[in-house]
Amino acid sequence: MSEHSGTGAKSADALEAIASVFRAHYEQRSFSGAGLVKRGDEVLFSGAYGYAHRGWRVPNTVSTRFDTASITKLFTAAAVLQLVERGLLSLHDGVLDILELQGTSISPQVSVCHLLTHSSGIGDDADEEAGESYEAIWQDRPNYSVRDAIDFLPQFVHKPANFAPGEGCRYNNCAFVLAGLVVEKLTGQKYRDYVCENVFRRAGMCSTEFVAMDAVAENVAEGYAAVIDENGKLSGWRKNIYSFPPIGSPDSGACTTVGDLDLFMRALAANRLLSEQLTGDFFKPKVMYRQTARATYMMGYAFKFALEPGSGRIMYMQKDGDNPGVDGVLRYYPDTGTVVAILANQDCNVWGMASEIDEVLKGLWI
Repeated sequence: MSEHSGTGAKSADALEAIASVFRAHYEQRSFSGAGLVKRGDEVLFSGAYGYAHRGWRVPNTVSTRFDTASITKLFTAAAVLQLVERGLLSLHDGVLDILELQGTSISPQVSVCHLLTHSSGIGDDADEEAGESYEAIWQDRPNYSVRDAIDFLPQFVHKPANFAPGEGCRYNNCAFVLAGLVVEKLTGQKYRDYVCENVFRRAGMCSTEFVAMDAVAENVAEGYAAVIDENGKLSGWRKNIYSFPPIGSPDSGACTTVGDLDLFMRALAANRLLSEQLTGDFFKPKVMYRQTARATYMMGYAFKFALEPGSGRIMYMQKDGDNPGVDGVLRYYPDTGTVVAILANQDCNVWGMASEIDEVLKGLWI
């Protein structure tokens, strides 16, 4: 375990409270990974816990690279908006026309905007909101047979829609697979090549890439899924190498560090990835998702926004990710320029961690 808390002019006790959240989840709730909390240029907390490789007991560090799961959708959204900026695409363009997917269950009314805001209604390969298991797909299909975005198509293009485009909001992974295919069709590049060149490198994310599970790669954490016994208790850990495709795709799986996630958010907010106009559009909620007593949640382009009840103020914008042995949260507070990045390489409640950190931050600035 290694960690660092900054103090600046703020209460050392409050900043220590952020560190205590990470320590408690490491000691009591199986957190293995890294975390970064940063306001502007001030690092409030940076630390790492657990093992990148349990077998050899190699510890995680803040420079360890982790699978991001669905946080990758942010990079896909940025890539699509870059094509809009280049005049290659309109967000209202029909997906079927671009990809020539006529004859499938996908409605001709599905637009690129619908894909990015989870409002397309298309059938997903695993409908997680309905309780379907993504891992179960690979019981009948070898996961190593799906390496490129196009390989996903047979898994969902003939599934019935959940609702008409624009008439609902339902989290959808395969919508971003289609968005990635749009990137490939309009640029002539493989999705991963385009994103590495135009998103990661432009943002200064030198530690970020798409790493295959069967590749020899430096400083990448293995993922460990929890093994639960018949009494519902944790009995051990298993590698997640058969749980999803072996390399990242437009909906999931880029490998990065918590520091590079911070760089992505800073580059995005500073208009280094997109024009000021399109950045502003990226930072705006678009579609109602759900409402609670604590917040109104809306979807934007990959981001989920938490709005303050009554005022409608954006409290934070977030993208998270969850696969067996992979959990992550990237949260940005636009009012203070604060980033919370948590990446884990074994099953744990990173959302609870983010909520606890949120309570500490409210006592500082928010």
